[in-house]
Amino acid sequence: MTAFVPHEPHHIQATADDLAGNRGTGRFVFLPGSDGRAKAIAHHFRNLTVCPSPRAHNLYLGVLNTPHGPLDVASVASGMGCPSLDIIVNELVQLGVRRLLRVGTAGACSFRVSVGDLVIASGAVRDEHTSSMYVPPEYPSIADAMLVADAENAARATPPGGRVHTGIVHSKDSLFAREYLQGPRKAENQRYMEILAASGVLASEMESSHLFILASVLTASILAADPGAEPVRAGAILGIIGDATHMGTPDTVSSTTDAAVALALETARIHAARSRG
Repeated sequence: MTAFVPHEPHHIQATADDLAGNRGTGRFVFLPGSDGRAKAIAHHFRNLTVCPSPRAHNLYLGVLNTPHGPLDVASVASGMGCPSLDIIVNELVQLGVRRLLRVGTAGACSFRVSVGDLVIASGAVRDEHTSSMYVPPEYPSIADAMLVADAENAARATPPGGRVHTGIVHSKDSLFAREYLQGPRKAENQRYMEILAASGVLASEMESSHLFILASVLTASILAADPGAEPVRAGAILGIIGDATHMGTPDTVSSTTDAAVALALETARIHAARSRG
C-alpha cells in the first residue's frame, strides 16, 4: 500500500491552515457541483471568508451554528463530472479535509422517485471511467455509513417537505448520451437505463461514485501512513429535478435544491453532535 503523501494544491487557492478545525478532523466541506450553489450554501455560514479561484472553484470558509457549538465548515464547487471532482477532492484531502458531503441534483430513475424528492445515496453504480484509474471495476462505490445514518436522522428531525429516499444512485460520464439518449448508441443507452431502473437504482447523476471511491482509497493510503489517523468520510444528498420525460419547473428546481441544502446543513449538525460524543 502506498502511504499518503501530501502535494501542493494548484486548483484550490487555500492552505492547510484555512481548512483546519473541528478538533483535528478538518472543516466539514459541502461539495456542490456549481459555484452558485457553493455560494448559496455559504449564506448559512457566519464569519464568512472567501478564497477566490481563477477556475471558479471558490472556497467559502465559515462557521455553522449547531446545538453543540460551532462547526468549522466550507463549501466549494466540484465542477461537473468525475474528472473535475477528482482534482478538487484530492486537493481538499491533501489540505487536511476528512468530511465531504456532496449536495447535488439528479434525475429520477426509479418509479418510486419523483421530481421534488431527495435521495440520500448509500452507494453508486460506477458508469464512469475516472474511478477505474484507481481501482478495478469490481470494487464497490459505497457512501460512508455514518454520514448516511446522519442524513436519515436529519430528514426525520427536520422533514424537508418532499419525500426522502435512501439507496443506490447512478453516476455517468455523459448526460446527453446516457440520460438524454443522444447519438448512435441511443437504443443501447436506453436499455442500459431500463436495466438500472429495474434493478432499483433511484437516481442518475455525475459525481457520487468517484467521490465514494476516493474516500475509500485515500483513507487506505492515510491509514497506511498513520493507523490512528482520521478516515475520510463522504456522503451525497441529491435533489431530484427531472426524470426521463421532463425537467421540473424553475420554481420546483429552486425549491428542491433549497431542500437538499437544508438537509445537508442539518446532516452536518447531527454529524457534529455524534463526533463530539
